[in-house]
Amino acid sequence: MGILIALIPAIAWGSIGLVSGKLGGTAHQQTLGMTIGAMVFAVGVYFVYQPALDAKLLIVGLVSGFFWTLGQNQQFKSMKLVGVSSTLPISTGLQLIANTLAGVLLFHEWTSARDIILGTIALVLLIIGVRFTTISDTKETNSSSDSSKKAWTKALALSTLGYALYTITVNASGVSALAVILPQSAGMLAGALLFSWKENIRSKYTVRNILTGLIWGIGNIFMLLAMKKIGLAVSFSLSQMGIIISTLGGIWLLGETKTKREIKYVIWGCLLVIVGGIVLGYLKA
Repeated sequence: MGILIALIPAIAWGSIGLVSGKLGGTAHQQTLGMTIGAMVFAVGVYFVYQPALDAKLLIVGLVSGFFWTLGQNQQFKSMKLVGVSSTLPISTGLQLIANTLAGVLLFHEWTSARDIILGTIALVLLIIGVRFTTISDTKETNSSSDSSKKAWTKALALSTLGYALYTITVNASGVSALAVILPQSAGMLAGALLFSWKENIRSKYTVRNILTGLIWGIGNIFMLLAMKKIGLAVSFSLSQMGIIISTLGGIWLLGETKTKREIKYVIWGCLLVIVGGIVLGYLKA
């Protein structure tokens, strides 16, 4: 039963890019709709579990939620520029690399020779995996393509930074993961409103993307439940399986075009990222 519960976050989080792609809207409309859905879910979780809240929780939740919104908003922008199947494997790999380096440099998580050896292997696998997913048979030579590539690179960098600061803030504070959900969702919503203040947010696309927030919230709560049942190592590892869903779904469901060679490298890249994530999961346990 624990394994089945742990697979729910992978399915939920892996399908967010596909669902938001089908629902449509700009990156800002998708982000705002998603954060509204996450807020609704967080309120429900709060009334069920009723965790104690204090000033520290509120501050950590608001700050980490804002950083999460930055990460998600820029990830949506990346998807708009190059597609779900190209963005998600790279984004997942970069997040794992960033969090690993933060754990080593800021929290001194590697304390033995075993940690250093396995951690280094995991990082190498992640880097190779990310590189494989970027292999393209299309030659871009014109200035518009260069401009698009620069915009995508910037969005991906900001997305990685946002997600990294989101997890670093929570890890550094040591607050309860269950208790921080509600203030975190408030920070997410505040960030989404700030980023989209120039946009037409009173749109059907914003309303539609509330569904993506509910899906994210379902993945989040089942991740917490899985961690209690089978531990961080296995639950964290299984959550990485979602990139297979998002990558192949982007190609098959959203019609994103890739050559046979590109698909082969993307699949190999995803597998390497998953294996790297599994190794890191056992290190963190």
